Amino acid sequence: MTLLRSARFPAIVLLVAAAIGLATANSPLGLGLEELKGTYLGIPGVFEMSISHWVQDGLLAVFFFVVAVELQFELTNGELNSARKALQPAIAAAGGVLVPIAVYLAFALGSPASGGWPIPTATDIAFALGVLAVFGKGLPSGIRIFLLALAILDDIVGIIFIAVLFTNDVNIGLLALAAVLVVVFGFLSRQLDGRAKLPIAIALVVLGAVTWGLVYESGVHATIAGVALGLAMAQRPALRTRHELEPWVNAIVLPLFAFSAASVAIPALSVSELSPAFWGVLVALPVGKIIGISVFGWISMRIGTGGAAPHLSFGDLLAAGALGGIGFTVSLLLSELAFADEAFVRDQATLGVLAGSVVSLLVAAVLVSWRAWHYRRRAVEEAVA
Repeated sequence: MTLLRSARFPAIVLLVAAAIGLATANSPLGLGLEELKGTYLGIPGVFEMSISHWVQDGLLAVFFFVVAVELQFELTNGELNSARKALQPAIAAAGGVLVPIAVYLAFALGSPASGGWPIPTATDIAFALGVLAVFGKGLPSGIRIFLLALAILDDIVGIIFIAVLFTNDVNIGLLALAAVLVVVFGFLSRQLDGRAKLPIAIALVVLGAVTWGLVYESGVHATIAGVALGLAMAQRPALRTRHELEPWVNAIVLPLFAFSAASVAIPALSVSELSPAFWGVLVALPVGKIIGISVFGWISMRIGTGGAAPHLSFGDLLAAGALGGIGFTVSLLLSELAFADEAFVRDQATLGVLAGSVVSLLVAAVLVSWRAWHYRRRAVEEAVA
């Protein structure tokens, strides 16, 4: 379990799962895999979804619950618990959203692919922290804290995009009932420190499942249920639950989603025939994120410093920007949602996410290694002096 909680291992598992999914989809097994993903499971005539949707809407809701618990902690007791702490990463995060959108639209504006502009706005926190753990020995803690805050703010933006942009024909009654259950869930979670722990825990699981079902049926993307429940749960039991779920999310939920989302056939097209969705995402993730985060971050470091030197240099911000370009999990979900009815464009956007994230990963590995070497050398020089 310790291995599954480490920063390095989940990133490796995700990358391997995506590679296997892509290889399988482009092998003789590809057709069978596509049929398997389209197989419906559930109670016939009552509630059924394809295996692909169970992974995307069901399992991924657990991941978003874990993300929401971390977000709740950071907003109340962590690195985002005051406007002063949040200001600098918020400005950098704004650049890391706006510039990739602009880069994407430079390729796709006016084409059927223009609706994919949210795809390159996300940062995969597991991958980013994994690269930081592997290549960042010697880096000051301030860089990790800045990146964590940046990625969490990116997650907030991604959650807002999913909730607002990819919601159709909302059933207000079901959504209101789900909201009531979220309130009840939050109230019951605050009774977990009492005597009836087991019955309350069972009730919370049932409430969570029913809330998820209501949100799904309401027309709002079902992962939003995980977000709402994670934010509503009392912090102490929420952190305990997150601790218990984390290994399962890292070992099962995210690899299954990465395998499923990445299992797309590579189109037999010439470079000129590739969709603007592919080129937009491919360039926006590594280039847009680096430019947006580093430039806006440089500006943020000069706000409120009172003439003192900023705590992160421009080189540090370049490394953070490259890490921010590793979109992966949420970007894959956004590509699935943005082009749900256009499989051909969706597959190309997915390939753009994979390729753009790999490029960002490689660039980040180089930049993070360079910054880590810089700080280790400086530490040695200061020790000698």
